Amino acid sequence: MLVWIIPAAMSLAVAALIAAAVIRARKAAGGGEDAVQDMGLYRKQLDEVDRDLARGTIRAEEADRLRAEIARRLIATDSRVARAGVVDEPARLRPVLVVALLALLIALPLALYARIGAPGYGDLSLRDRLDAARERRETRPDQATAEASIPAGLVPPADIPPAEFEVLIAKLRDAVAARPGDLEGATLLARNEAALGNFTAAYEAQELVLAIKGSDATAADYLAYGDMMILAAGGYVSPQAENALRAALARDPENSAARYYMGLMMRQNDRPDVAFRLWDELLRAGPEDAPWIPPIRAQIDEAAHLAGIEYDQPSAADTLAGPSADDIANAADLNETDRQEMIRGMVSRLSDRLATQGGSPAEWARLIRAYGVLGDPARAHAIADEAMQVFAATPEALAQIADAAQSLPAQATTATQPANGAESQLNSPSESPPE
Repeated sequence: MLVWIIPAAMSLAVAALIAAAVIRARKAAGGGEDAVQDMGLYRKQLDEVDRDLARGTIRAEEADRLRAEIARRLIATDSRVARAGVVDEPARLRPVLVVALLALLIALPLALYARIGAPGYGDLSLRDRLDAARERRETRPDQATAEASIPAGLVPPADIPPAEFEVLIAKLRDAVAARPGDLEGATLLARNEAALGNFTAAYEAQELVLAIKGSDATAADYLAYGDMMILAAGGYVSPQAENALRAALARDPENSAARYYMGLMMRQNDRPDVAFRLWDELLRAGPEDAPWIPPIRAQIDEAAHLAGIEYDQPSAADTLAGPSADDIANAADLNETDRQEMIRGMVSRLSDRLATQGGSPAEWARLIRAYGVLGDPARAHAIADEAMQVFAATPEALAQIADAAQSLPAQATTATQPANGAESQLNSPSESPPE
């Protein structure tokens, strides 16, 4: 209640001060109001003098003397009115003025706060907010609860398959149930159940795939498992789906799809700052036609706003897709000197963007290797030192930068076809930022 009481009391105090000033001004002008009444009286006396002269009750000399005396008094009274600064304002307007002040200084701010503010929201420190987000994440609904609470129609039904396909799927289900150790059958069942939109049955079949493979299960296997659970829950990342994603990242820390889903989980649990950091790195790493890029572009602006970050999405030309097919075709027609200058221009543009806008560890590592291949080890080492400072708090990023820096001596002494090597570094699809 203090959030409401204190501003209301302050506004009321300001309104009271202004109203008191208005009242004092009216009292100070009291003599001026009397002077206004006198002026009306003197004007009536002038009219009476004219009527008496017309009736012949006074002589013309007496009328002139009376007019002069009344005019003198009228001028003196007019001077008193001017000094008092009196305005011809009806007294009934004064309560209206006070009410308007109260509405302007009290009702309007409170109504504005009720609309765009957060009434009842406690004043939380950053640590309290982080603790609340952690508690929300640890106590969020599990997979079964999430699936049970999905509104009808949230998960769109798949196209109705042909009758022959339904027969085959039914046979496949029976075969997998009869032979639970059949890896190929479980894999086919998981894939086809997902294609039919039966995501719950799909991840149950994929769970069987993981059990059969055991320690040989790959990051793709765990990613498929988590993806099916997320789809079954209507886009919600449950604790079970998170465990699957973490298992995928443990086997492939640079798995972009798993990292996108981890960002989505953080966004759903009041950590837009973490979601933004993950999505921004993925967006800059590209490629633009990757399936996770469109959903990132649709959500990253809101995540940046909630995280308090002023952000402009990088264009498709700014991602790490590398030289275009036209660039490579044009470079093939150039002589060695012009070709190397063209590649140096590409490297220079990447360097300028990292210096002004920042980027992911993969981009920095790629730039370091590119300058090493171009025969500029001093510049490459300087960029490596700068990257070490930028990612000092991220051990995974430091490891990636260190790997790129360790490759510099061998690349710096390689004098054959430097432009080709730099181009391959810029266009390498295998590098993506770590978690």
